Amino acid sequence: MEPPVRLASTGTIIHGVSVGEVLGVSTLAEARLIAGESGLGRIVQRLNVMEVPDILAWVKPHELLLTTGYPLRNTPQSLGRLVADLDERGLAALAIKLGRYVDELPGDMVEQADRLGFPLILLPNDVGFDDILNQVLTDILNRQAAVLARAEEAHRALVQVVLAGGGLGEVAAEVAQLLDVSVAVVDGAGAVLATAGPAEHVAALRESISREGPPTTTARAPARAGGRGREFASVPVLAGGHHHGRIVAYSASTAIRDSDVGILERAATVAALVVTRQEAVNAVESKYRADFLRDVLTGRAGTAERVNGRARAFGWDLSRPVTVLVAELDPDGDERSAQDRLVACWTAAVRRHDPRGAVAGFSHEVVAVIDAGLDAARVAKDAAAAFADLPPATFSTGTSRPSPGADALPEAYAQALKAARVGRQLHGPGAVAHFDQLGVYRLLSLVNDTDELHAFVRETLGPLATDDDAENADLRRTLHVLLETNLNVAETARRLHFHYNTLRYRIGKLERMLGNFTDDPHLRLNLTLALHVLRMRGI
Repeated sequence: MEPPVRLASTGTIIHGVSVGEVLGVSTLAEARLIAGESGLGRIVQRLNVMEVPDILAWVKPHELLLTTGYPLRNTPQSLGRLVADLDERGLAALAIKLGRYVDELPGDMVEQADRLGFPLILLPNDVGFDDILNQVLTDILNRQAAVLARAEEAHRALVQVVLAGGGLGEVAAEVAQLLDVSVAVVDGAGAVLATAGPAEHVAALRESISREGPPTTTARAPARAGGRGREFASVPVLAGGHHHGRIVAYSASTAIRDSDVGILERAATVAALVVTRQEAVNAVESKYRADFLRDVLTGRAGTAERVNGRARAFGWDLSRPVTVLVAELDPDGDERSAQDRLVACWTAAVRRHDPRGAVAGFSHEVVAVIDAGLDAARVAKDAAAAFADLPPATFSTGTSRPSPGADALPEAYAQALKAARVGRQLHGPGAVAHFDQLGVYRLLSLVNDTDELHAFVRETLGPLATDDDAENADLRRTLHVLLETNLNVAETARRLHFHYNTLRYRIGKLERMLGNFTDDPHLRLNLTLALHVLRMRGI
């Protein structure tokens, strides 16, 4: 009796060959496939020898397992379960020599192998395991060397594209030529930035991306049964820890294999370099645009002729009648991350509605200058809709009166900024307000001395100006509704859900604190203004 042979594993291999290709090596010329023909496309990356009873604890995915059946000689009934166990662990195939320890394979084992697509290979008795190991490993290593050499050559070609100043279009074209596929570069929002390949294949690729997008491939997966690869492959473009989109490939004829995915991953790295480079350029350009627009809005940019000339260099038209919009981040948001998103959303919205409009981001706000004939509320709505997809921050928007030209832009900017801040105070975060629609609040907002306004509130409302007493807010609410209903006691009682006599008692208490406002129209006006100023506290 031969002693049991210890487990011999070949180690980890990245690439491999299919079971069908393994059967083509010379040492297996007399080998016979007895079951699992549908699994010939399974990939072999390792070889292992099973001559110990507890082999299942040691096997690894993508292994071709060789055995004489020695561990199973006394328990042939376990052969049926063996196929399911090996398939569950991701093995590629089982190759066995019959006659010495196991005379034949049970029918249920063969049937199960066919059902699972798990190849069972009958080895010729005159071939040694060492010959099979050497020859198959040589093929695997040669395949891996060829794949790595191809990937390295592709990487050099892609890097050369970037060094020559190429962009995403040139990267896509290089990948399409290297892999003979159609390629699309897609940003994080799903917009196609660049494509390459035959027009009809690019159209199919675009349709797939717009419909739902192919599954993202982040690791090499086994090829499909029968040796076919995938029709689509997609890898993410990552730079600086941020997801910038993905590169998608489509093949209508030859399948995309794992080695092709490896080249796509190289291309994604190069695309990340292109994206990072473009972002750096955009950051510098954005700073110049923002600095210039800030000078224009603060009246420091020079004459109207000089302003209009520089604006045209940025693609802006400030010589026509325009409207200024200010989008200001509401408090309590993550301003650092939200500000960049706010600029991006407003830039996209302005570009859709007014390609000659100006837009720039400042420290806490975004300012847009658009054609006065456009619907400013619709532009703000489009930007808000895009921004809403990226919670949790919100912003408030203010709109100015139409401005006849560059000279009047500082005044229009002040109007829009005031409308944004007053609108937030009146309507809460996410408000959209026009300067002309602020009513009396517009007049109050023009008073620059806020200390004087607060002094007026204290003098007019007396103890009701503060919340030192818990009852003050309740009494202010009663006073507000009384003034709003023009002292209609019945209507006020209905709105506040008070009994008529209860409200009469409250009116008496308010008059003892504030004066006889029910008979003094001037006092009622002062009280109304004081309540408005109190509502605008913090502006």
